[in-house]
Amino acid sequence: MNTISTIQVTGHDAFEFLQGQLTNDLRRLEGEQEILAAWCNPKGRVIWFGTVRRIDNGYGLSAAADMADTIVKRLTMFRFRSKVDLNVVDEGQTVDPAFLVENGYPFIGAAQSEQFTPHMLNLDLLDAISFDKGCFPGQEIVARTHYKGATKRRTVRFTVEQPVRVGDKVSLEGRDIGEVLNVAGTGLLAVVPVDKADETLTIGGSSLKREQLPYH
Repeated sequence: MNTISTIQVTGHDAFEFLQGQLTNDLRRLEGEQEILAAWCNPKGRVIWFGTVRRIDNGYGLSAAADMADTIVKRLTMFRFRSKVDLNVVDEGQTVDPAFLVENGYPFIGAAQSEQFTPHMLNLDLLDAISFDKGCFPGQEIVARTHYKGATKRRTVRFTVEQPVRVGDKVSLEGRDIGEVLNVAGTGLLAVVPVDKADETLTIGGSSLKREQLPYH
């Protein structure tokens, strides 16, 4: 199971602070219970991805437990004079990896952080990015990728007969072309070139079978 912590971002300036950091538009929470969002580095690589919801005096962000403290420390560096408090609440929650893999939701822990762009993780397809809300770190790169249709790599769901691990390489005719993002039993998510996703791909000699995702 993947363990989840909650990062609480509270205080007078919590909205303005997060609105300038996250990929999605927090104004959506006026009518929605929770939204998906990411936090990127200036190069447009995803540091964090998870849910955001309203809590008393601020927002609660779900984060991989092994990343929560690091995320808080790094976010604090951008706080400057904003009246914002950031705290990690370990609630011992877990999320079923079979659910995440089957539904194409990437789980971004320490092993996956800052390795992929939002488009590689299908975050545009998961409605986790607002392209008209204003600036956020990496926004120019993310927007350029989106409007130029330049996404050459995507997260694809596969099944495999042999056990595989996160970080294992996906190969085509003996050449590594992608890697495993998340694993749940015989199911997995891997980031691979879009134009190679239907080829005969293997991991450690075991053939992959492409499976459909509930979004396109």
